[in-house]
Amino acid sequence: MQHLRRHLLGGLIGLALTVPSLAHATPEQLRIGYQKGSLALVVLKESTHLEQRLKGTKITWVEFPAGPPLLEALAVGSIDVGSTGDSPPVFAQAAGKDLIYIAYESPAPEGSAIVVPKDSPIRALADLKGKRIAFTKGSSAHFLTVQALKKAGLTLADITPVYLQPAEARAAFEGGNVDAWSIWDPYYAAIEQSNKARVLTTSKGLSPNNSFYLASAGLTRESPDTVKALLEEINKTSISSQRPHETSQLITRLLGLEPAVVERFVARRPGSPVLPLTPKVIAEQQAVADTFFQAKLIPKPIKVADVIWRNNSQSKN
Repeated sequence: MQHLRRHLLGGLIGLALTVPSLAHATPEQLRIGYQKGSLALVVLKESTHLEQRLKGTKITWVEFPAGPPLLEALAVGSIDVGSTGDSPPVFAQAAGKDLIYIAYESPAPEGSAIVVPKDSPIRALADLKGKRIAFTKGSSAHFLTVQALKKAGLTLADITPVYLQPAEARAAFEGGNVDAWSIWDPYYAAIEQSNKARVLTTSKGLSPNNSFYLASAGLTRESPDTVKALLEEINKTSISSQRPHETSQLITRLLGLEPAVVERFVARRPGSPVLPLTPKVIAEQQAVADTFFQAKLIPKPIKVADVIWRNNSQSKN
């Protein structure tokens, strides 16, 4: 009997040694969410380099108008990874959604702004009191609005928020149905280029305006090598501030935007690699979360550090 048990145990150990580790499993599919502002992902999608590297994986690209619906799709399992601004992950984590920060891009504080009609009497942030401001709820524009009002000694209670997705917000802005619009690139660059808007403030001095890459906990746990491959390929094909004209031409073709809009958009991006979150970036993101909690915009305090991917080289962050 003891001999039989030893034989069975040995067989199980041998089987365990021959089966590939689940932690390094190659997923059958990888669904990537991106936005028009996700330049690095847009370029990677066009390059097909990721498809060539992950030949055993079916890769699907899904475009979203903003970060909140992208992370909602991530939470329900419709996509596996995606890129958003600073605020959507805060709202998602506060709601108990499944997400893990896997990397970030250098901040682009000039890439978001609050704009008003060109002939608007609004000249200072304090003039926003009692006005209708359009922005996407739970987006980076939401945080910019809160910070801008705070600088003027105001809160969201002093304005009328008009929650709209970017396309609807532009229509409302151009139609005179709102007094101001808080928005990010490339929508910001587009309305700026139209000569119908005047910049009241950018994010500079109000928000770092970091961008993040997030994945489902399942993907980071079961396929860390796939996550690494994605980040490596993003960096290989990432936009470059040293080749602005070449990058602008490519983005113009891919997104169907006017060349002048794209050039302005690209010029405001640092063109840096995606990197593991540093303590500084985590602290900045925690400040975003704390601001939303203090404003009673999320139901509970959260700890951003609880959902950071700490795989291998990231363990020191």
